[in-house]
Amino acid sequence: MQGKHWISALALTAGLTIGGAAFAQTTVRIAWYSDGNEGEVVSDLLKRFEAQNRDIKVVLDQVPYKAITENLPVQLASGQGPDIARVVDLGGIARYALDMRPYLKDAAYWEKNFGPFLPWMRPEGDSSAITGFMTQLTVTGPFVNKTLFEQAGIAMPGAKATWEDWGKAAKDVAAKVQAPFPLAMDRSGHRFFSVAVSEGAKVLDDKGEPAVIDDGFKRAARRVYDWHQSGVMKKELWGSVSGTAYRGANDEFKNAQVVLYHSGSWQIAQFDKTVGDAFDWVAVPSPCGVGNCSGMPGGAGLVAIKTTKSPEAVAKVMDYLASEPVLSEFYARSLFVPGHLGIAAKGLDYKDAGPQAKAALKVFSDQVAELSPVAYKLQGYVNNRVIFNAVISRLGQAISGEGTLDEAYKRIESDIAQQIAERKK
Repeated sequence: MQGKHWISALALTAGLTIGGAAFAQTTVRIAWYSDGNEGEVVSDLLKRFEAQNRDIKVVLDQVPYKAITENLPVQLASGQGPDIARVVDLGGIARYALDMRPYLKDAAYWEKNFGPFLPWMRPEGDSSAITGFMTQLTVTGPFVNKTLFEQAGIAMPGAKATWEDWGKAAKDVAAKVQAPFPLAMDRSGHRFFSVAVSEGAKVLDDKGEPAVIDDGFKRAARRVYDWHQSGVMKKELWGSVSGTAYRGANDEFKNAQVVLYHSGSWQIAQFDKTVGDAFDWVAVPSPCGVGNCSGMPGGAGLVAIKTTKSPEAVAKVMDYLASEPVLSEFYARSLFVPGHLGIAAKGLDYKDAGPQAKAALKVFSDQVAELSPVAYKLQGYVNNRVIFNAVISRLGQAISGEGTLDEAYKRIESDIAQQIAERKK
C-alpha cells in the first residue's frame, strides 16, 4: 500500500457548482476493513450523509485487515494516514487519536451511550477524550457444527460445559464422522485469552501492569498445547503461519471440516452468507474453566486521527455515523452486537438475518453478562496487543516443537517487558 494513498486529504477546493455557485469541498478519508458485509453497509450510509452535506466528500478506502494491523501503525507513526480509521488495536492506535470533544454536537450523548468503551480508545493517562465509537461489540465464543454431532449420534455438551468437555466431545465426533478438525481456534492472542481468563488468569497486577504468567495462564497454555499433541487441535492450522501472524479457520468451518470453531460474534454475518443452511450451525455459550465462563470482549472502533486537517468535518461524519438511527441500521444490517448502550437496551430487529444467524446473535448478546472484569480490563489495557502478540508467537513455537512451554513462558515475559519499554521511549 502506497503511503501517499492515505495521506490525510487537505480541504480541497473543488470547482463544484451547485445552483451556479462554486463552493469549497472538504475531503474526509476513512480507512476501513470488513469481516462481512459492513463495508457495503457503511458505504450506503455515507452516500446519504454526502447528499445531506454537499460541502463534505467522504472517501472510503476499503483495505484488507492486514493493512490495518500492519501498515496503518507505520503510516500513523510517520505522521501520515487517513482522517478516520476502523481499527482493532485500540490501545496501540490511541496515541494517534483526535479528541473530538470540542467539535461534537453533543458530547453527553457519546458519554451516555459509549461510556464503558471510551477508555479503550483513549491515550494513556487521558480520562476524558472522546476519540471514536465501537462499530460493534464482539464477544468470543464457539460455533458448533450441530449436524456433525447428530450424524455421530453424540449429544452436545450443555450450558456451563467446560473446555475439557468440549475438547473431548469434538474429538469423539470428529473420529466418528471423519472430520479433519475436531476443534479449531483462531491463532490469535485475543482468542487464547478467552480460555486463559476462564481458567483464572489475572493478566495484570493491582497497579495495572502486566503479570501474565500465573497458574490460570499456565492451565490454558497447557490445555492448548496438549490439544495439539493429542489431535484435538491440528498443527497444520496454527503451524501454517509463524510469529505473530493471525490464522482463522473460517474456510474449514464453512466446508464442514470443523466440529467446534472457537472464534466470535463477528463471524455471524459471514457464516449466514457462506454456510447458509448447508448444515446446522449454532453458537454456544463460552465454555467454563476453573475461574469462570467468560469470553473476551472486543470489537473494532472507528477512530478519528489527530493529523487530520479537517477536525470539524471529521466530527460531523462521526456524529452522523454514531447517531442512534444510523448506527441502529448499521448494526442490524451488519448482524453485529451493538456497542451502544441505548441500542442494546432496546434490542435490535435483525430482519435480514437467517434463523441460525438470529439465534447465534442472541447467544452472543447474552454472553455479555458473563464477561469477567479481568477480560474488560485486558481489553482496555493500552499495551494489550504487545501481550497478545508475545503469547501467540511463543506459544506457537512450543506447539511447533521449538522449545518447551517453560521456555515459552520466560520468552513471553521478556518480550512483553522489552516491547513495552520500546513503546515508552
